[in-house]
Amino acid sequence: MLNSFIWGLIATSSLVLGGFIGAWFNIGRRTLGLIMAFGAGVLISAVAYELVYEAVKLGKGSGMAGFGILAGAFTFFFTDLLIGKIGANRRKAISGVHESNLAVPIVLATILDGIPESIVIGLGLLGEGKVSLAMLAAVFISNLPEAIAGTSGMVAGAWSRKKILLLWLIIAIICSFASVAGYSLFNDASPLTLSFIQAFAGGAILVMLANTMFPEAYEHGGKLAGIFTVLGFSSAVFIVLLEHSTNL
Repeated sequence: MLNSFIWGLIATSSLVLGGFIGAWFNIGRRTLGLIMAFGAGVLISAVAYELVYEAVKLGKGSGMAGFGILAGAFTFFFTDLLIGKIGANRRKAISGVHESNLAVPIVLATILDGIPESIVIGLGLLGEGKVSLAMLAAVFISNLPEAIAGTSGMVAGAWSRKKILLLWLIIAIICSFASVAGYSLFNDASPLTLSFIQAFAGGAILVMLANTMFPEAYEHGGKLAGIFTVLGFSSAVFIVLLEHSTNL
């Protein structure tokens, strides 16, 4: 259980790192858009190879992976709509301005984005007890531009650096406990249940990417965002191949 928390904290620590970078350095919008595109590509690869593919294998033709990915997609979609109505609709907007009274909506929205990824970190420790390096890298890399973009909006809204870093630290810790939940709640789960949960997380992450990261990446990174998405995807595939090279 402690391992799941530590790995979850390592994966989400990039939120604090991104908050630090965004609070102390001025990152250009185009650069941030390209970083976001790279992170999105990494996550797509992780969803495909580490979540959906594994979910299909665990489901063994039961259709649980299909139900899971749709359930995750719709759950994230409607929850995101509700949170957006209270002020966090453009939480990843690179050019956004976040007033100080939006702290609670931003926390809720970022936790919504991070929980599926964090739960998967915990799930990866089941069985052999080894965390998936590809998933770990995907969560870490994708969180970085999200935190930098969110921080730029907070700085524009006159947030103090102390408040910004404290906010990201709280979110990172909460998401780390989601990794613990993924490990402890599903420790004795059946393969079909795990198939559903992994696909559920994959569906939620895909909707998050399509609705928040890709639009920002293209708006500010331009057509070059497509190249960086492919680079991110290819990097994650390389990590997967490297991780499983002994089985090839």
